Amino acid sequence: MVEEIRIGDVIQTRKKHPCGSDQWTVIRTGADIKIRCSGCDHIVMMDRDAFLKRRKKTLSQGPEPEPVDMSRYLP
Repeated sequence: MVEEIRIGDVIQTRKKHPCGSDQWTVIRTGADIKIRCSGCDHIVMMDRDAFLKRRKKTLSQGPEPEPVDMSRYLP
């Protein structure tokens, strides 16, 4: 089962950032995940496997994405 990662998720990492915070907000998803430190606003981009390894738990989940209306893209 693949766990869903959403933009806006607040996660806790296994190790603290040098600023002392261990909470991060997901700001981009895809093959790579981009996260922003809640303490100092430092941005880190890592591949999905590294993200899943470093994440301890999800503190709050971001909003559910809107469904895409594919009829807009059909000729």
